[in-house]
Amino acid sequence: MALGYVRPARPEDAGEIARIQLATWRVAYRRILPRHVLDNLDEAYLARRWSTAVQEPPSGAHRVLVAVEQAEQSYLVGFVASGPADAESLAPNEPAEALGPDVVAVTDLLVEPRWGRRGHGSRLLAASVDLWREDGFARALAWAFDADAATRKFLTAAGWEPDGAARALDVDDMLVNQLRLHVAVPVERPADG
Repeated sequence: MALGYVRPARPEDAGEIARIQLATWRVAYRRILPRHVLDNLDEAYLARRWSTAVQEPPSGAHRVLVAVEQAEQSYLVGFVASGPADAESLAPNEPAEALGPDVVAVTDLLVEPRWGRRGHGSRLLAASVDLWREDGFARALAWAFDADAATRKFLTAAGWEPDGAARALDVDDMLVNQLRLHVAVPVERPADG
């Protein structure tokens, strides 16, 4: 019987986080982003960025959590990164003060496709919400590709909804549309039962 859990990322996880990101993007975004862009992503570069994110976060509210599947041995199978909303969280022409200090942004939430549908994404999100509540965040937001039905379905099933903001990313001269979803961070965890 397989068990899953979430823990804070450790420095030695950076390479595996980069591998998961690359593998997931190449499967999940293969019809969204140009193939040559996905093929040319550098795993070592991503690993260095994740190492910095884990070891030198800009604040205590910036976090990287990993999902672990434990069977006969343990496997890192997904991760989530979040932190206080910043300029990258804004919609085009949205004023810098629009989001406020009580808004947290999810920058990445990925579960490697071969480990999908086992509750890892839900565990990552639930663990994040607990930490956001401790940090005093009132609202969370995340950008998702319009064409990424799986992410949108996952987030909306968890209570997230579009907030009306949209943007188009220029990916090697191709515009890729995104929409922003948001959710209120519950004041306290609902009781089971």
